[in-house]
Amino acid sequence: MKIYLTLIGIVICGCGLIAQSAIGTWKTIDDEDGTVKSHVSIYEEGGKLFGKVVKLINPERTTCSKCKGDKKDKPIEGMVILWDLAEKGDGLWKGGKIMDPKNGKEYKCKIELEDDKTLNVRGFIGFSLIGRTQTWYRLE
Repeated sequence: MKIYLTLIGIVICGCGLIAQSAIGTWKTIDDEDGTVKSHVSIYEEGGKLFGKVVKLINPERTTCSKCKGDKKDKPIEGMVILWDLAEKGDGLWKGGKIMDPKNGKEYKCKIELEDDKTLNVRGFIGFSLIGRTQTWYRLE
């Protein structure tokens, strides 16, 4: 009986840990006008989180004309816009960068799970106090 209770406890705890992951596909919402802009797939590589645009919703443009370097004039769909985020615990990842395909600018970034279906994404310059936050929603 103790073995069964232990196994049930492990399964329940394991499900809780999975639920606290930012890995998955997220619907991005523009913080300025509230419209859905894209779907971003967040994945883990080498112990860090990365995010790639997998779908644009009613795009103003499909290539990143204002991007710099190897991203310049490349398609936004398929582009990695979020990179090198390290887990800090309790649903928080930081230390990475995010790029806004609209203006081509890169910002320091942190992301934090509000709950299993809501992700707060903050891009900032210098200190986290100077920046803006978008709320993304997990796609089912």
